[in-house]
Formats: sequence, structure tokens, C-alpha cells
Amino acid sequence: MTALLEVDGLVKHFVAARSVFGRPTAHVKAVDGVSFTVEAGKTLALVGESGCGKSTVSRLVLRLIEPDAGQVRFEGRDLLALDANELRSFRRDAQIIFQDPYASLNPRMTVSQILTEPLALHDLVPAARRRERVEELLRLVGLEPRFARRYPHEFSGGQRQRIASWSSATSRCLRSTSRSARKSSICYVACKTGSASPTSSCRTTLPW
Repeated sequence: MTALLEVDGLVKHFVAARSVFGRPTAHVKAVDGVSFTVEAGKTLALVGESGCGKSTVSRLVLRLIEPDAGQVRFEGRDLLALDANELRSFRRDAQIIFQDPYASLNPRMTVSQILTEPLALHDLVPAARRRERVEELLRLVGLEPRFARRYPHEFSGGQRQRIASWSSATSRCLRSTSRSARKSSICYVACKTGSASPTSSCRTTLPW
């Protein structure tokens, strides 16, 4: 059986210093030969001190930055071989939920704008229904729909974490419950299907 996520020999070095001619003279080995496998239904935790490369690994898996070497496969697909459209489709299935919600939420956007953005980006909900969907999402995390007009700084830390989690999970939750239940991650986000009156819950998960 193919693993959900397979990472083999992942490498990413950053240039730390250059000569007067622009040639690299020093590198930081942020990720150096990392390999792991995540099976469906399992949870993997990458544990280490600050600056050891945990976040860099997640960015490499999502191809937010490109690796110098290694392989990344998701459900058997080579992620490093995906074109722009295929990569965008993959990112509907995998998102990062950052530890600090305040740093990951745009302070100039209202909660409504933050939650609407993935719906519009992935064309998941018709424009006429997006406001209704945002209100529904807020209710699901225990917030009143009137809070949609507020900005991130107007919420408590726990409320911001719920908003940030839903912002990342929205595209995944609206696609299907059958595949969502197979995903694995450190953090689980309880979610609902995208129907007008959702009745079945699922787990949106991230493999890092």
C-alpha cells in the first residue's frame, strides 16, 4: 500500500554569505538529508529546537520553496514534477497551520476577507454564497457571524487560532469527506462538508 506522504533525502541549503563577486562563500544547511514516511491514518511530529528546519521541511513539502535535492511523493505522486495547475490542486489537500495565528493572519483583512480568500482562490463556492459560507464557518468554531467584520487584533489568542485553522482547512473541508478521513497530521481540525446543511464531520489533516 502506498504511503500518504513519502519524503526521501530532502535537502535545502541557504546562502549565508557571498564574496564581493557575488559567489556563495557560506551556506546554512537548513535541511540536510531528511527522510520520513507518513501512513494514512497516522500522525507524525517533527520535534526539534528553534531554527532546526521543521518549518522549512513543511514549506519544501508544499513547494513554497524548492528543494536542492530529494524526493517528495503524496499519494504516490511526485510533487516535484507537478506543473503550476497540478500544484495548485495539490495545495487544496494540504495546508500549513502556523503555531502563531496572529503572525499568519493579515492584520489589514477582516475575518470575512480571510475566510473568503481560499473560497475564491480555489473557486470552491459561488460568489453569491460566500458570505453565507463564512457565517456558517464562524458558527462551527463557536463564533458569532457578526464577528466577520472584525480584524485579527480584536480576537483572543484562542479565537485567532480557530480562525487561522479554518482559513487553512477551508478548501480541504469543502471538497470531500471520504478522502479527508484518510489524511494524517500533527494537528487535527474538526470540519464539516460543504453542503448547505452539513451533517457529517471529517478530519482535515496535515502531514507535518
